[in-house]
Amino acid sequence: MNNEELRTLARKRLKARRDFWNYCGVWLGVTIIVTAVWLLTDPGGYFWPIWPIGGMGIAAFFIGLDAFGPNRGIITEDAIDDEVAKITRSDPRGGSKF
Repeated sequence: MNNEELRTLARKRLKARRDFWNYCGVWLGVTIIVTAVWLLTDPGGYFWPIWPIGGMGIAAFFIGLDAFGPNRGIITEDAIDDEVAKITRSDPRGGSKF
């Protein structure tokens, strides 16, 4: 990878991390709002805010995987060559499927 490709990849990673923390802030805000609505309307009843809180938690998990998880999308020349080899091997005529 040349310097420009590395800078582009670094920019993409930093943006993913920033977006994750922004999403966590939104999640916290929504949690506070729906819990306040629940407290003001039916404080002893069924805790329905668990559904939006849980749904957003699942989304936060996957956004976090994208931002901090393994294999952050680095595509190397070796990986491209391997994929080309797989494509050409899977076609008995030796050509492209497309």
